[in-house]
Amino acid sequence: MPRFHRIAAFCVLAAAGVWVATGEFSSVGSARGGEGQETPTAEAPATDTPAPLRTVATVEPVFIDHARMIRLSGTTAADKRVALAARVDGVIASLDLVKGNAVTAGTVVLMLEGPETVAQAEIAEIALAQRERELELAETLFAGGNTPEVQLTNARSARDAAAAELARATAAVDRLQLKAPFSGIVDTVDVELGEWVQTGTPVATILSLDPILLKAEVSEIDLGSVAPGSKAMIRLANGTQMEGTVRLVAREASAETRTFPVEIALPNPDYSIPSGMTAEVLLAAAPTRAVVVPRSVVTLAETGELGVRVVDADNIAAFAPVTIIDDTPEGLVVTGVPEGLRIVVAGQDLVRNGETVEVVAAEGTSP
Repeated sequence: MPRFHRIAAFCVLAAAGVWVATGEFSSVGSARGGEGQETPTAEAPATDTPAPLRTVATVEPVFIDHARMIRLSGTTAADKRVALAARVDGVIASLDLVKGNAVTAGTVVLMLEGPETVAQAEIAEIALAQRERELELAETLFAGGNTPEVQLTNARSARDAAAAELARATAAVDRLQLKAPFSGIVDTVDVELGEWVQTGTPVATILSLDPILLKAEVSEIDLGSVAPGSKAMIRLANGTQMEGTVRLVAREASAETRTFPVEIALPNPDYSIPSGMTAEVLLAAAPTRAVVVPRSVVTLAETGELGVRVVDADNIAAFAPVTIIDDTPEGLVVTGVPEGLRIVVAGQDLVRNGETVEVVAAEGTSP
């Protein structure tokens, strides 16, 4: 039996050596056996199938004239503010100033005692009347040839000197009183009736609140969109909404913030809006031709530039750089979309510039 096993092992070893020597093991898994089958040769290469086109969804851009809203915050302030001060020394004889009351332009609000000054003005007025009568007499005599011309000249000089003296005396009387320079509200009163004041003593502060100003600051980017005469919508801290007019746009920026002060005039006939109230400002910039697009369609180029994918009439994809000028509930408002092209709203991140795509119209999506 062992001898039989040795003979069988020798036969298997010999058969394996013959099989290896033939090289047939190299065709396992690659050769095509069976009748009627041919192995492809170099003379008959296999045909390549073209890659399918990518499919994208597009919409036609709708161009609009969009007026971007510039949002600012500001504070109300008096249109004018003046601090009244005594013009001469004296005792306050009358005081028509009550804190919080309204005053009318030109109204005498304070009078100082000054009997001597008033008397000097009355004397100067009498002297002028006397000099005028003397001048009339001199002119009559000179016309009749009864007086020399030098007498007429002296009479005229005397009349002019008396007029100048009256003007000086009248100015002294005028300095005894203070008048409201404009209509407004008395903000502070610093003196009392009968008080002695010296020249330059603060008396009261008057504010002009109609119109009242809203002071805000606009950035360098938005400066070109704001101009005097522009309309502005104002929302005060108490909820009041009203319309104002831009009165001033400063031409020099603040050194600290690099922003430009803006003044907006608001009507305030009843003085209901106080100075110092905070408010929100909405300014409409000049209309710009733009397109509203969904936020999802904005993509980035390989260079990091912001834009949208578009396709032309031949369904060739391209990248269009855009600038976002506003963000609205309907979508992003952008400029830079070329006319005559369609905006890709689905599949924009799968295509490249110059690639031909298959286009379908987007459903339920509008730019």
